[in-house]
Amino acid sequence: MDTPAPREDFPILQRTVADGKPLVYLDSGATSQKPQVVIDAVNRAELYSNGAVKRGSHQLAAEATVTYEEAREKVARFVGADPDEIAWTKNSTEALNLVAYSIGNASLGRGGERFRVGPGDNLVVTQAEHHSNLVPWQELALRTSAQLRWISLTEDGRLDLDTLGVIDARTKVVAFTHVSNVTGAISPVADVVAAARAVGALVVLDACQSVPHMSVNFHDLDVDFACFSGHKMMGPTGIGGLYGKRELLAELPPFLFGGSMVAVVEMDKTTYLPAPPKFEAGSQPVAQAIGLGAAVDYLSAIGMDKIAAHEHALTVRALEGIVKIPGVRVIGPTTTFDRGGAVAFAVDGVHPHDVGQVLDSLGVEVRVGHHCAQPVHRHFGVDSSSRASFAAYNTEEEVDAFLAALAKVRPFFGLEDE
Repeated sequence: MDTPAPREDFPILQRTVADGKPLVYLDSGATSQKPQVVIDAVNRAELYSNGAVKRGSHQLAAEATVTYEEAREKVARFVGADPDEIAWTKNSTEALNLVAYSIGNASLGRGGERFRVGPGDNLVVTQAEHHSNLVPWQELALRTSAQLRWISLTEDGRLDLDTLGVIDARTKVVAFTHVSNVTGAISPVADVVAAARAVGALVVLDACQSVPHMSVNFHDLDVDFACFSGHKMMGPTGIGGLYGKRELLAELPPFLFGGSMVAVVEMDKTTYLPAPPKFEAGSQPVAQAIGLGAAVDYLSAIGMDKIAAHEHALTVRALEGIVKIPGVRVIGPTTTFDRGGAVAFAVDGVHPHDVGQVLDSLGVEVRVGHHCAQPVHRHFGVDSSSRASFAAYNTEEEVDAFLAALAKVRPFFGLEDE
C-alpha cells in the first residue's frame, strides 16, 4: 500500500463512504484531494496575513503581498517558467478564454500584428480537446471570420499526425491538449509545435492533465501559451495559471479591466501595467495562490518522476484488469505507451451514470458523463463514459477494489455473458 504521497497526509482519505466502506477516490482528473499542508497554508493566510496585495503599506498587506509573489515564483519554477511569465487566473478555462479573447481584441486593432486574425486565416485544434480548449476558439473564429480546423484522431484516440496538414501558411493559432482527459493519450508535442513553427503559428497548450502528473517544462516544450489548474494538482479551487512567453504577454492586450492592472488612469485614456499584473484585474485570490504554492512544494518534495512512475504502474494494473472483464471497453489506448492515468470505459448495456452509482455504492468514486469532451466520445461512437483517474495517493489495492466493483456492474443489471 506504499504510495509516493502518504495517505495520512490527506484527511479526506481517512473517511468512509457508502455505509462504512473505505473511500476509493478515483476522480483526481476532475479534482484532486488536498494534503494537510495545503489546507494549513490556506488557513494561515486567512487567519494571520489576510490583506489586500499590492494595495497597502501596513504589515498585513505587505505580508500577503510577499507570500502571494513567493507562490508565483514557486509555481513558475515547477512548470519551467519565469515568474513574470505566469499570470494568475481562476482556472484553466479562464486562462484559455483570456488568450482567445485577447487575440480577438488584438484582431480589432488593439495589439501586436502577430495576434491579428481575420478572414482567410484559420485556427487549429484537435478532436481530443476539452470544451475549454475548443469553444473559445470556435468563438474567436466567429468573431474574426476565420476558419476553424482540427487534427483528427486515430482509431484508439491518439492524434493522427497524418492530418497535421490542416496547419498551413494561413494558420494563426494551434491549440491542443498535452494529455487527453478522456483517453489519457499524451500528445506528441514536439511534432505539433514543429508544424506550427514552420508556418509561424502561435502554440497554446492545455496542460491541465499533465502538470499534476509528470515533469513539465514549458520553456523546453517551446509553447507560446499554456494553462493549468490548481485544484487538479492538490491545490485549492479558484486558482490556476496562464503561462505566456514574456515577449508575447507584453504585446497581448488585456481583456479584463479595472483595479490592480493599471499604471496611469486619466479621464480619457489609461496606461496598463506590464504583464503579468496586466492580466490580473480586481481583487486577487491570495489564499488560493498561497495554497497552490504549498501544493507545488509538496509535489516537488515527492518528485514528479516518482509520481509519474507510480501512476503509470496503477494505469497498467487498471488496463490489464479492465480488458479481462466481459462487456467493458476502454475508451482510448489499451497500451500505456505515451499514456497518462485517465482511463475512460464503456459498459455494454449500462448507462455510465448507472455504472457510477453501482461503483459508488461499493465505495468507489469515479467520474461519469462526457467529461466536457463530447467530440472525442463521438469519435468512439458513444455519448458518454465512466472514467477512473489516478493520483500519487492511490494504491494498487484501490485499483483492485475498482476492478472488483466494475466486474459486478453488468451482473447487477442481469446482463450475464454467455
